Amino acid sequence: MFKRSLLLLFICGAFHAQSQTLFTYGKYSVDKKEFLRAYEKNNTQPVTNRAQSVKDYLQLYINSRLKIREAYVSGFDTLSSIKNEVDNLRSQIVDNYMTDPTVTARLMKEAFQRSQTDLRVSQIFIATSKGERQLDTAAAQRKLEDVLAQLKQGKDFGTVAQQYSDDGAARTTKGDIGFITVFNLPYEVENAVYGTPVGSWSAPVRSKAGYHIFKVTAQRKDMGRIRAQQILLAFPPGVGDDYKKTIAAKADSIYKRILAGDDFAKLAAIYSNDYISAANGANLPDIGIGQFDPAFENALFALAKDGAVSKPFMTSHGWHILKRVSLKPAVTDPNDKLFQQDLQQKITLDGRWKTSRDFIYTAVQTNPGVRKYGYNPDLLWLFADSLLEYRNIGGQARSISATTALLSIGDSTYRVSNFISFAQAYRYKQDGSGTKPYPQVMDEFEKEMQYNYYRDHLETYSEDFRNQMAEFRDGNLFFEIMQREIWNKAQADSAALAQLFEKNKSNYNWKQSADAVIYFCSDPAMSKTIFDLVKKDPKDWRKINEKYSEKVLADSSRYEWSQIPNLNYKMSAPKAGTITTPLVNKNDNTASFAYIIRTYPQSSPRSFEEARGLVINDYQAILEENWIKALRAKYPVVVDQAVLESVLK
Repeated sequence: MFKRSLLLLFICGAFHAQSQTLFTYGKYSVDKKEFLRAYEKNNTQPVTNRAQSVKDYLQLYINSRLKIREAYVSGFDTLSSIKNEVDNLRSQIVDNYMTDPTVTARLMKEAFQRSQTDLRVSQIFIATSKGERQLDTAAAQRKLEDVLAQLKQGKDFGTVAQQYSDDGAARTTKGDIGFITVFNLPYEVENAVYGTPVGSWSAPVRSKAGYHIFKVTAQRKDMGRIRAQQILLAFPPGVGDDYKKTIAAKADSIYKRILAGDDFAKLAAIYSNDYISAANGANLPDIGIGQFDPAFENALFALAKDGAVSKPFMTSHGWHILKRVSLKPAVTDPNDKLFQQDLQQKITLDGRWKTSRDFIYTAVQTNPGVRKYGYNPDLLWLFADSLLEYRNIGGQARSISATTALLSIGDSTYRVSNFISFAQAYRYKQDGSGTKPYPQVMDEFEKEMQYNYYRDHLETYSEDFRNQMAEFRDGNLFFEIMQREIWNKAQADSAALAQLFEKNKSNYNWKQSADAVIYFCSDPAMSKTIFDLVKKDPKDWRKINEKYSEKVLADSSRYEWSQIPNLNYKMSAPKAGTITTPLVNKNDNTASFAYIIRTYPQSSPRSFEEARGLVINDYQAILEENWIKALRAKYPVVVDQAVLESVLK
């Protein structure tokens, strides 16, 4: 889908009138701000003469605007292919612009600060549901009051957790859930934990499952992330204590073999029940705080240096032996770009940015405004009950219908039918305790409609989004009109190509050249493998190509010496059988080399077929030059020299 965006080199922005018009073309205009935005985006390399660079770019930019305008006039923006690509991009990026920059900045700062500290947390959990089944909420409330009373009296938190917590593990852990850091817990829980001083316990936090009370028992600086290897001797389901002792003895014997010098990865391949890591050299993904069982993390982060191996330890999963491979220290620089990008992605994914939509409601209520229609709420609730609870519509409720208007935003009207659809999905409380009051559902409905309106009309509210969408749309139009006016015509007009070739034969001579096979490899390691094979038996190059066709692209043709990678032809003429050493592209780490089959040291004429690609390029240039002249006649260009001078300065 994004192939067309490669042609955006000279294209940018939407057309919004500004105070300084740089140039006009026909009845259309481009302002200074729009041009500078395009120039600065597409000219990122240092230039020795900025004034000349701007002047050169201006002509290219004017030509691109002429072509795009002609595409609009021709109606290409209404083509289904263009509209679908624009709609697809919009759906992919729109959510990235649905946040208030000030809120995002606050959440980024908050997340970074929390990432610097690990907190050790204990929990008392009082259940209000078990799976899909609701428990006695009154009994849960009484239990919560008993717990709070004991804590206020100063009773030990761990002892209370052992006695009251519905988390079965609390009997042995006293509610300890280990160290956590940012993003380990739901945002509302994270707020409660990070808002609780060390040694104190939090106010109850309500979730769908029940009530949670947290105590922060310790804090430390973030420990970073550890790359480790593991051997896991897992417990089968329902295993007894005797079998666990047998597993423990086996783990101990493996541990002794490691201490004696046996290879950790080989032992994992033989004995470990963590089959994914065992097949990967015993390696685990990088591990941070709050991802695994506390006992596992305690043992891992207790390893003081690379290469250290833990004694066997037990979790509910089995017996583990860990080896620390490396430590990636915590990021402490708030300006670290990669870390900032990671935080922003996590903020978006865990939904904490949704905690503030007020800026959206304010924006919509200001422009275009929200109009609420008069209706009897009691009758509306009766009507809603009749539909949502499958009751008969009775009495005065019949004065309400599905088409009754409730509110309008701009030119969009939202009716009772929209409210009923919303209520069907969102009238139940998240904690599973029943339905919400209708006034609350209506308030949420009104806000959701405002949110959807803002999303559907985001171009009105966000200049950055408007510019990105206009840029992408213009790029697609540029591609489409170039395809129709230049590229397809040049490819299809064989008579014109032949005529151009005959008229300019002297321009299409071969320079010094060679028949060669050029190998394009995905990385240097693959290029070395293919290079060694070709070097070992050059005559077998066709079989090598066939064998590695999925990993290497090999192109055999006639090339001028300057086109052959790593061919130092200026030092000496190449010979048939020469294999150039791989040339690594530093931009993408690909590599290429060539096997020369035959050389042509002297210049010679090209046939029409050999020159066809060059002739097409020349014919495209002629077509485009003539087309630009016609467009400039159709849309006369006038540059405001005073504004241009301000740009040059």
